[in-house]
Amino acid sequence: MQATLHEPDTSQDCAPLTNGRALSDCLVANHKLRELMTTELRQAGFEVVPNSKANAETVHLPVDHWIEVGALCMLAQSDNAVCLIDKRGDLVAWKGLEKPKRCGSDIITEASCFRIKYPWDLLRLNEEVLGMLDSSEISGDIHPLAYVDGHIHLGKGSKILPGVYIEGNVIIGEDCQIGPNAYIHGNTSIGDHCSIGNAVEIANSVIYPHTHVRHLSFVGDSILGSHVQLGAGTVVANYRHDGTNHRSLVQGNLIDTQRKRFGAVIGDGVRTGVNTCVYPGRKIGPGRMTNPNATVEKDLMSSRMTGRNSVSFQI
Repeated sequence: MQATLHEPDTSQDCAPLTNGRALSDCLVANHKLRELMTTELRQAGFEVVPNSKANAETVHLPVDHWIEVGALCMLAQSDNAVCLIDKRGDLVAWKGLEKPKRCGSDIITEASCFRIKYPWDLLRLNEEVLGMLDSSEISGDIHPLAYVDGHIHLGKGSKILPGVYIEGNVIIGEDCQIGPNAYIHGNTSIGDHCSIGNAVEIANSVIYPHTHVRHLSFVGDSILGSHVQLGAGTVVANYRHDGTNHRSLVQGNLIDTQRKRFGAVIGDGVRTGVNTCVYPGRKIGPGRMTNPNATVEKDLMSSRMTGRNSVSFQI
Protein backbone atom coordinates (compact mmCIF):
# COMPACT_ATOMS: atom_id res chain seq x y z
CA MET A 1 0.00 0.00 0.00
CA GLN A 2 1.17 3.48 -0.85
CA ALA A 3 0.06 6.89 0.46
CA THR A 4 0.95 10.53 0.00
CA LEU A 5 0.08 13.62 2.05
CA HIS A 6 -1.19 16.95 0.72
CA GLU A 7 -0.92 20.41 2.26
CA PRO A 8 -4.31 22.21 2.22
CA ASP A 9 -4.87 25.08 -0.21
CA THR A 10 -5.14 27.51 2.69
CA SER A 11 -4.61 27.40 6.44
CA GLN A 12 -5.53 31.00 7.31
CA ASP A 13 -8.37 29.82 9.55
CA CYS A 14 -5.78 28.24 11.87
CA ALA A 15 -4.03 31.55 12.59
CA PRO A 16 -2.09 32.57 14.60
CA LEU A 17 -0.54 29.07 14.70
CA THR A 18 -0.09 29.15 10.91
CA ASN A 19 1.45 32.62 10.85
CA GLY A 20 4.94 31.72 9.61
CA ARG A 21 4.39 27.94 9.50
CA ALA A 22 2.45 25.43 7.44
CA LEU A 23 -0.44 23.55 8.98
CA SER A 24 1.59 20.35 8.63
CA ASP A 25 4.26 21.90 10.89
CA CYS A 26 1.82 22.59 13.74
CA LEU A 27 2.43 20.42 16.79
CA VAL A 28 0.29 17.59 18.14
CA ALA A 29 1.63 15.51 21.04
CA ASN A 30 5.03 17.20 20.50
CA HIS A 31 5.22 16.02 16.88
CA LYS A 32 4.64 17.98 13.70
CA LEU A 33 1.29 17.03 12.20
CA ARG A 34 2.85 15.66 9.00
CA GLU A 35 5.28 13.51 11.03
CA LEU A 36 2.46 12.19 13.19
CA MET A 37 0.35 11.23 10.17
CA THR A 38 3.35 9.66 8.43
CA THR A 39 4.07 7.51 11.48
CA GLU A 40 0.44 6.37 11.69
CA LEU A 41 0.44 5.41 8.00
CA ARG A 42 3.73 3.52 8.18
CA GLN A 43 2.61 1.58 11.24
CA ALA A 44 -0.43 0.46 9.23
CA GLY A 45 1.79 -0.82 6.41
CA PHE A 46 1.75 2.15 4.02
CA GLU A 47 4.77 3.39 2.14
CA VAL A 48 4.58 7.19 2.34
CA VAL A 49 5.87 8.84 -0.85
CA PRO A 50 6.13 12.40 -2.20
CA ASN A 51 3.25 13.66 -4.36
CA SER A 52 5.48 13.41 -7.43
CA LYS A 53 5.82 9.62 -7.02
CA ALA A 54 2.10 8.86 -6.68
CA ASN A 55 0.51 6.36 -9.05
CA ALA A 56 -2.97 5.08 -9.82
CA GLU A 57 -3.01 2.96 -6.64
CA THR A 58 -1.76 5.67 -4.27
CA VAL A 59 -4.04 6.85 -1.46
CA HIS A 60 -4.06 10.64 -1.16
CA LEU A 61 -4.70 12.15 2.27
CA PRO A 62 -4.87 15.91 2.97
CA VAL A 63 -3.06 16.81 6.19
CA ASP A 64 -6.13 18.80 7.28
CA HIS A 65 -8.14 15.58 7.73
CA TRP A 66 -7.70 13.10 10.57
CA ILE A 67 -9.18 9.65 10.15
CA GLU A 68 -8.72 6.20 11.61
CA VAL A 69 -6.09 4.56 9.46
CA GLY A 70 -8.13 1.37 9.03
CA ALA A 71 -10.51 3.24 6.73
CA LEU A 72 -7.57 4.23 4.52
CA CYS A 73 -6.52 0.58 4.34
CA MET A 74 -10.01 -0.28 3.05
CA LEU A 75 -9.68 2.37 0.35
CA ALA A 76 -6.21 1.15 -0.66
CA GLN A 77 -7.35 -2.46 -0.97
CA SER A 78 -10.58 -1.72 -2.83
CA ASP A 79 -10.62 -2.57 -6.54
CA ASN A 80 -13.37 -0.12 -7.43
CA ALA A 81 -13.50 2.67 -4.87
CA VAL A 82 -12.01 6.04 -5.77
CA CYS A 83 -13.10 8.18 -2.82
CA LEU A 84 -13.44 7.90 0.93
CA ILE A 85 -16.42 9.93 2.13
CA ASP A 86 -17.43 10.73 5.70
CA LYS A 87 -21.00 10.59 7.01
CA ARG A 88 -21.56 14.24 6.06
CA GLY A 89 -20.60 13.57 2.45
CA ASP A 90 -17.22 15.34 2.61
CA LEU A 91 -14.25 13.93 0.69
CA VAL A 92 -11.69 12.65 3.21
CA ALA A 93 -9.22 10.79 0.96
CA TRP A 94 -9.01 9.47 -2.59
CA LYS A 95 -7.12 6.97 -4.72
CA GLY A 96 -5.58 7.71 -8.10
CA LEU A 97 -3.46 10.35 -9.79
CA GLU A 98 -5.85 13.30 -9.66
CA LYS A 99 -8.21 14.59 -7.02
CA PRO A 100 -11.68 13.70 -8.35
CA LYS A 101 -14.12 16.51 -8.95
CA ARG A 102 -16.99 14.07 -8.47
CA CYS A 103 -16.90 10.59 -6.98
CA GLY A 104 -18.76 7.94 -8.93
CA SER A 105 -17.47 5.07 -6.79
CA ASP A 106 -16.83 5.62 -3.13
CA ILE A 107 -16.70 4.22 0.40
CA ILE A 108 -18.81 5.95 3.04
CA THR A 109 -16.89 5.42 6.25
CA GLU A 110 -18.25 5.16 9.78
CA ALA A 111 -14.74 5.59 11.15
CA SER A 112 -13.93 8.49 13.43
CA CYS A 113 -12.72 11.40 11.32
CA PHE A 114 -12.77 15.18 11.36
CA ARG A 115 -11.31 18.11 9.48
CA ILE A 116 -8.48 20.14 10.99
CA LYS A 117 -9.53 23.64 10.00
CA TYR A 118 -9.41 25.73 13.18
CA PRO A 119 -6.95 25.85 16.09
CA TRP A 120 -9.36 24.04 18.40
CA ASP A 121 -9.32 21.10 15.98
CA LEU A 122 -5.62 20.69 16.75
CA LEU A 123 -6.47 20.77 20.45
CA ARG A 124 -9.03 18.01 19.85
CA LEU A 125 -6.49 15.92 17.97
CA ASN A 126 -3.97 16.37 20.79
CA GLU A 127 -6.62 15.09 23.20
CA GLU A 128 -7.29 12.03 21.04
CA VAL A 129 -3.63 11.12 20.52
CA LEU A 130 -2.66 11.54 24.17
CA GLY A 131 -5.82 9.75 25.25
CA MET A 132 -4.43 6.60 23.62
CA LEU A 133 -1.26 6.53 25.75
CA ASP A 134 -1.18 3.30 27.73
CA SER A 135 2.29 3.41 29.30
CA SER A 136 4.89 5.82 30.64
CA GLU A 137 8.34 6.57 29.24
CA ILE A 138 10.62 8.44 31.62
CA SER A 139 14.03 9.69 30.52
CA GLY A 140 14.20 12.66 32.91
CA ASP A 141 14.05 13.06 36.69
CA ILE A 142 10.92 13.01 38.85
CA HIS A 143 11.41 14.15 42.45
CA PRO A 144 10.18 11.68 45.10
CA LEU A 145 7.80 14.35 46.40
CA ALA A 146 6.11 14.76 43.01
CA TYR A 147 3.05 12.63 42.17
CA VAL A 148 1.95 11.22 38.83
CA ASP A 149 -1.54 9.78 38.35
CA GLY A 150 -1.69 8.71 34.71
CA HIS A 151 0.78 8.09 31.89
CA ILE A 152 3.67 10.44 31.33
CA HIS A 153 6.36 10.70 28.65
CA LEU A 154 9.24 12.72 30.12
CA GLY A 155 12.13 13.75 27.90
CA LYS A 156 15.84 13.60 28.55
CA GLY A 157 17.20 16.32 30.83
CA SER A 158 13.76 17.36 32.10
CA LYS A 159 13.07 17.75 35.82
CA ILE A 160 9.84 17.52 37.78
CA LEU A 161 10.36 19.30 41.09
CA PRO A 162 8.81 18.68 44.55
CA GLY A 163 5.08 19.19 45.00
CA VAL A 164 4.18 18.76 41.33
CA TYR A 165 0.95 16.84 40.69
CA ILE A 166 0.40 15.39 37.23
CA GLU A 167 -3.02 13.90 36.51
CA GLY A 168 -3.93 12.42 33.13
CA ASN A 169 -1.80 11.66 30.07
CA VAL A 170 1.01 14.18 29.69
CA ILE A 171 3.97 14.49 27.33
CA ILE A 172 6.89 16.69 28.40
CA GLY A 173 9.82 17.23 26.05
CA GLU A 174 13.54 17.49 26.70
CA ASP A 175 15.31 19.96 29.02
CA CYS A 176 12.14 21.20 30.72
CA GLN A 177 11.63 22.25 34.32
CA ILE A 178 8.23 21.72 35.94
CA GLY A 179 7.40 23.23 39.33
CA PRO A 180 7.74 23.27 42.20
CA ASN A 181 4.10 22.81 43.26
CA ALA A 182 2.66 22.90 39.74
CA TYR A 183 -0.53 21.08 38.70
CA ILE A 184 -0.69 19.65 35.16
CA HIS A 185 -3.78 17.72 34.14
CA GLY A 186 -5.88 16.60 31.21
CA ASN A 187 -4.23 15.60 27.93
CA THR A 188 -1.38 18.09 27.91
CA SER A 189 1.75 18.27 25.76
CA ILE A 190 4.72 20.50 26.63
CA GLY A 191 7.54 20.97 24.11
CA ASP A 192 11.31 20.97 24.57
CA HIS A 193 13.08 23.65 26.63
CA CYS A 194 9.98 24.86 28.48
CA SER A 195 9.55 25.93 32.08
CA ILE A 196 6.35 25.74 34.10
CA GLY A 197 6.82 27.75 37.28
CA ASN A 198 5.83 27.58 40.91
CA ALA A 199 2.11 27.04 41.61
CA VAL A 200 1.18 27.07 37.90
CA GLU A 201 -1.84 25.10 36.65
CA ILE A 202 -1.87 23.78 33.08
CA ALA A 203 -5.11 22.08 32.00
CA ASN A 204 -5.53 20.11 28.78
CA SER A 205 -3.27 22.32 26.67
CA VAL A 206 -0.59 22.32 23.97
CA ILE A 207 2.61 24.23 24.67
CA TYR A 208 5.24 24.67 21.95
CA PRO A 209 9.03 24.60 22.64
CA HIS A 210 10.95 27.39 24.38
CA THR A 211 7.85 28.70 26.17
CA HIS A 212 7.79 29.79 29.80
CA VAL A 213 4.77 30.07 32.08
CA ARG A 214 5.75 31.99 35.18
CA HIS A 215 4.59 31.38 38.75
CA LEU A 216 0.98 31.66 39.91
CA SER A 217 -0.45 31.40 36.38
CA PHE A 218 -3.32 29.37 34.90
CA VAL A 219 -3.60 28.07 31.31
CA GLY A 220 -6.70 26.06 30.41
CA ASP A 221 -7.60 24.30 27.13
CA SER A 222 -5.23 26.52 25.18
CA ILE A 223 -2.44 26.41 22.62
CA LEU A 224 0.70 28.46 23.30
CA GLY A 225 3.16 28.94 20.43
CA SER A 226 6.95 28.87 20.71
CA HIS A 227 9.05 31.41 22.65
CA VAL A 228 6.00 32.65 24.57
CA GLN A 229 6.56 34.31 27.96
CA LEU A 230 3.56 34.47 30.28
CA GLY A 231 4.23 36.86 33.16
CA ALA A 232 3.53 35.87 36.74
CA GLY A 233 -0.16 35.63 37.58
CA THR A 234 -1.34 35.42 33.95
CA VAL A 235 -4.75 33.75 33.69
CA VAL A 236 -5.90 32.23 30.40
CA ALA A 237 -9.54 31.50 31.19
CA ASN A 238 -11.34 28.57 29.57
CA TYR A 239 -14.96 28.56 30.79
CA ARG A 240 -17.96 30.80 30.12
CA HIS A 241 -20.18 31.82 33.03
CA ASP A 242 -23.31 30.78 31.12
CA GLY A 243 -21.94 27.31 30.34
CA THR A 244 -22.57 27.60 26.58
CA ASN A 245 -20.14 26.71 23.78
CA HIS A 246 -17.28 29.06 23.18
CA ARG A 247 -17.28 31.04 19.97
CA SER A 248 -14.21 32.44 18.27
CA LEU A 249 -13.80 35.12 15.61
CA VAL A 250 -12.21 33.79 12.41
CA GLN A 251 -11.73 36.19 9.48
CA GLY A 252 -14.68 38.28 10.60
CA ASN A 253 -17.01 35.36 11.28
CA LEU A 254 -18.01 34.16 14.75
CA ILE A 255 -17.51 30.38 14.76
CA ASP A 256 -18.98 27.94 17.27
CA THR A 257 -16.06 25.85 18.56
CA GLN A 258 -18.41 23.10 19.83
CA ARG A 259 -16.41 23.19 23.06
CA LYS A 260 -17.63 23.97 26.56
CA ARG A 261 -14.04 24.61 27.62
CA PHE A 262 -11.71 26.57 25.38
CA GLY A 263 -9.01 29.03 26.36
CA ALA A 264 -6.79 31.04 24.04
CA VAL A 265 -4.60 30.51 20.99
CA ILE A 266 -1.39 32.44 21.51
CA GLY A 267 1.10 32.94 18.69
CA ASP A 268 4.89 32.70 18.73
CA GLY A 269 6.87 35.25 20.70
CA VAL A 270 3.95 36.68 22.72
CA ARG A 271 4.77 38.23 26.10
CA THR A 272 2.21 39.04 28.76
CA GLY A 273 2.71 41.41 31.67
CA VAL A 274 2.12 40.23 35.22
CA ASN A 275 -1.52 39.57 36.18
CA THR A 276 -2.76 39.64 32.58
CA CYS A 277 -6.22 38.09 32.13
CA VAL A 278 -7.11 36.57 28.73
CA TYR A 279 -10.79 35.93 28.04
CA PRO A 280 -11.85 32.49 26.75
CA GLY A 281 -11.75 31.95 22.98
CA ARG A 282 -9.36 34.83 22.27
CA LYS A 283 -6.37 34.78 19.92
CA ILE A 284 -3.15 36.74 20.30
CA GLY A 285 -0.97 37.17 17.21
CA PRO A 286 2.79 36.58 17.01
CA GLY A 287 4.99 39.09 18.81
CA ARG A 288 2.21 40.87 20.70
CA MET A 289 2.72 42.12 24.25
CA THR A 290 0.40 43.11 27.06
CA ASN A 291 0.95 45.52 29.92
CA PRO A 292 0.79 44.44 33.56
CA ASN A 293 -2.80 43.95 34.81
CA ALA A 294 -4.12 43.96 31.22
CA THR A 295 -7.39 42.29 30.24
CA VAL A 296 -7.54 40.77 26.76
CA GLU A 297 -11.24 41.05 25.88
CA LYS A 298 -10.84 40.87 22.08
CA ASP A 299 -8.47 39.18 19.66
CA LEU A 300 -5.08 40.86 19.32
CA MET A 301 -3.98 39.61 15.92
CA SER A 302 -2.21 42.63 14.41
CA SER A 303 1.47 43.09 15.23
CA ARG A 304 1.37 46.89 14.84
CA MET A 305 1.14 47.69 18.57
CA THR A 306 4.28 45.70 19.38
CA GLY A 307 6.56 47.71 17.13
CA ARG A 308 7.35 44.57 15.11
CA ASN A 309 6.34 43.69 11.60
CA SER A 310 6.63 39.94 12.02
CA VAL A 311 8.29 37.24 14.09
CA SER A 312 9.50 33.80 13.09
CA PHE A 313 10.88 31.07 15.34
CA GLN A 314 12.21 27.60 14.71
CA ILE A 315 10.59 24.79 16.70
